[in-house]
Amino acid sequence: MDARETILVFDSGLGGLTVYREVAAARPGADFLYVADDAAFPYGAMAEQALVARVVGLMDELIATHRPDLVVIACNTASTLVLPDLRKKFPLPFVGTVPAIKPACASSVTRLVSVLGTEATVAREYTRALIRDYAGDCRVTLVGSNKLAGYAEAELGGTSVGDEAVYAEIAPCFRDDGARTDTVVLACTHYPLLIDRLRRLAPWPVNFLDPAPAIARRVVGLLGPSLTSPRAGQTRAIFTSGRAPPAALARFGISSQEPAATSAD
Repeated sequence: MDARETILVFDSGLGGLTVYREVAAARPGADFLYVADDAAFPYGAMAEQALVARVVGLMDELIATHRPDLVVIACNTASTLVLPDLRKKFPLPFVGTVPAIKPACASSVTRLVSVLGTEATVAREYTRALIRDYAGDCRVTLVGSNKLAGYAEAELGGTSVGDEAVYAEIAPCFRDDGARTDTVVLACTHYPLLIDRLRRLAPWPVNFLDPAPAIARRVVGLLGPSLTSPRAGQTRAIFTSGRAPPAALARFGISSQEPAATSAD
């Protein structure tokens, strides 16, 4: 019997592909459903109560229809706000994506760390609590960008964004006041889509910390040993806007699309 597990990866757009890529590599025998709630992108522009209601409503429909064994919320903004409601309502495991402040501060040599996220994520009390709990003697700079996620979406869709525009979003991350910033936490899953550009534009080398590998390890830890299967898993995609997925999805091994999920009001 071909016993297979299904993992649902959820994001507001294409940023969750950076998490999906790591989880799929760690769990090659699983089937995946990638859900992009692009009808509401970007989440940072939504009021908190509206975002909670939307994500919980969508998840109710998705879980009932697709019966996943585990859900990855591959979005910092949604994770820092909606995870408690999801875990309270649904019995299956959820893995969130939160700013990797603890490992960043633990590994920083210069003790200067920046957190690069959406304006909503860096303003969230959840993020500030992580700093209070784990920063220790590190000086942490919070940098909120309202454009970088959109730039990542545009680049993946084939629309080029100039270096000056990208650098303007990341420049506040780099402090040089006798010691230099040596670690930048990528607190939005869209940002690793631009990782080569970020490294090239950085005024000096830093460690850009991508949370995706840690998320993959957490998924494996929760699911336990892989179920045996004679074939590799398959991945389908849902875009809540109903639009056709960009051709770039093929680079992530996603080639088929499900009908759009109903957008929750």
